[in-house]
Amino acid sequence: LTEYDSNETMLAQIDAGVAFDLVVPSDYMVSIMKTSDLLVELNRETIPNLANIAEEFTDLPYDPGNVYSVPYQWGTTGIGYAYGAIDDEEGVSWGVIFDQEMATPNAGFISLLDDERETMGAALIYLGYSINTTDEAEVDEAAALIKETKEWIGSFNSAGYWDLLTTGETVVAQGWNGDFLFAYDEASTDDYDAYEDYGYAIPIEGAAAWVDTMAIPITAEHPCTAQTFINFMLDPFNGAELTNYNYYASPNAAAEEFIWEEILEWDAIYPPPEVVERLEFFADLGDFGNYYADAYSAAKS
Repeated sequence: LTEYDSNETMLAQIDAGVAFDLVVPSDYMVSIMKTSDLLVELNRETIPNLANIAEEFTDLPYDPGNVYSVPYQWGTTGIGYAYGAIDDEEGVSWGVIFDQEMATPNAGFISLLDDERETMGAALIYLGYSINTTDEAEVDEAAALIKETKEWIGSFNSAGYWDLLTTGETVVAQGWNGDFLFAYDEASTDDYDAYEDYGYAIPIEGAAAWVDTMAIPITAEHPCTAQTFINFMLDPFNGAELTNYNYYASPNAAAEEFIWEEILEWDAIYPPPEVVERLEFFADLGDFGNYYADAYSAAKS
């Protein structure tokens, strides 16, 4: 098992010929890898548990018909924070990161993901734009905003931001919902409930939603075994155990009967309809993705 801090890091390894039997790319990355002929078409006959996938996850734009990938889990990208660090906890805004006046009280104790699509996406949402915009002026404006935040941002971190939050090194962090909730669980003991000190919010302006998938790269040495593993993960009980363990929502409809009721009713994991309306999924930007990468790199430098 190799963990990576961004889809782009994983892509570079597969593109270089590194052999993995299975990869877990996010939605837009499936499109990129598919276009680059880096994924093996799945043999649906060997994955009968594909029938367990909820209908809304069976024909998504990044891979219509799930020809090259299978939905693994889905979630949101929002803000984890220490209670008391944000004035309006009932309506958390991306402004606690991007607005200087709102962010100044926590200067040096704020983190952003080190991820060109996620971090640029948050800035775009705050500015009122789509996370999938192909307008150069809008992307430039988002990059300029990120560059400005460097005055009060403590770090760009995608690999351990949750620990920075629960250890007090930050008080506001952009990140993925399940990472925060898992960290709060890990920080809790018999005598201490970390949920009394930390929260997670999908900002009022909206947020990114994503689907992580299971796919087989062309570098796979054991593609048949990989498909057996995919089928194993799509078993209803196994899919539920995964969600019960790491607090990310399951696209597996058959798994719901085994998912703990408290998780199914937890807004931070399964957002209510009015919040879902504010979410936007990432799309493959084609060659324009290079413009994002260059803008983000310049903003960080």
